[in-house]
Amino acid sequence: MSTVVYVNGGFFPKEQASVSVFDHGFLYGDGIFEGIRAYNGRVFKLEEHLDRLYESAHAILLDVPLNKGEMREAVLETCRRNGIHDGYIRLVVSRGAGDLGLDPRKCRRATVVIIADTIQLYPEELYERGMKVATVSTRRNSVESLNPRIKSLNYLNNILAKIEANLAGYAEVIMLNSDGYVVECTGDNIFIIKNGALITPPRHVGILEGITRNTVMELARERGIPVREEVFTRHDVWTADECFLTGTAAEAIPVVEADGRIIGTGRPGPITTELITAFRAYAQTRGTPIYPGEAAALPGARG
Repeated sequence: MSTVVYVNGGFFPKEQASVSVFDHGFLYGDGIFEGIRAYNGRVFKLEEHLDRLYESAHAILLDVPLNKGEMREAVLETCRRNGIHDGYIRLVVSRGAGDLGLDPRKCRRATVVIIADTIQLYPEELYERGMKVATVSTRRNSVESLNPRIKSLNYLNNILAKIEANLAGYAEVIMLNSDGYVVECTGDNIFIIKNGALITPPRHVGILEGITRNTVMELARERGIPVREEVFTRHDVWTADECFLTGTAAEAIPVVEADGRIIGTGRPGPITTELITAFRAYAQTRGTPIYPGEAAALPGARG
C-alpha cells in the first residue's frame, strides 16, 4: 500500500502529493515542522508537539490555517489512513505559494503537509554498545540570528554539520555555540552525567527544546536523580561519567566516546541505561490514541 500524505485538507498517494514550486518553504526554507513518534497505537506527546509548532509559527508570524484541534485530528487521520501503530510523523507548515521575492506577504495561505511513515535513525547495536561522536567546526546558529528554538524548515546549519560528520565517519556530532559551549548535536539534545547528576545545556545558549529531552528530565526527577540545566564545554563531555543523546527519532542513545576520549568506562553507564529503559516503557504506555475503538484497551491512553 502506498503511503498516503495529507496536503492542505486532502489525502493523496505519496506519488501524487505535491506543493507549488513557488512555495516559500521550497524556495527559502520559510516554514516550520515537527517530528513526532507513534508508539503502540498512540501519538506520543502530541499536545506538546502542537504547542511547539504553534509557538514557532507565532515567532515567525506564520498564520497556520488549522487550529490546534483541527491539526490534531489531521495528524490522527493521517496515521489511520496509513495503518500506523508504531511510526514517525512529519508535520510541515510552510509559508505557502508566493512569488520569487522574499516578501512573505505575497504568500496568501500557508501549506500544511503531514506524512506518517516509519523511521530508524541509528542501528540497534549503537543503543547496546554506545556511539562515538566528535565536535565539528560548524557552529550552531546564534539566538540573535535564527533562534534554534524555532523549529524551522531552514536546517542548512544542521546539514553542514552533518556533512562534516559524514566526511569524518561519525553518525552524530557535537555542535558548539559562538562562545564555545556545547549546545546540541545535528538532530539531538545532549546530556552528561557527573557525580550522579544529570546535566544538559539550558535553552538560552541556543538549543531546540526537545520534547524527548524534557520527558527524560521528568523521568530522572521522578527517580531522584538531580537534574541541572547549565552550560558546559567539551572538557566536561570528555571527563563526564556518562553521556547520552535524546531526540524524537533517536529516542535516547548512549555516547561512549567523544573526540577520541573514552567517556566513563567506555560502556553505557547505569544511569543512562536506567533512563533509556524508563523512557521506552513510558513511551509505550502514553499518548493520544489513534484508533478510538482501541482506546479502552490502551493503558495510560490520555494524551
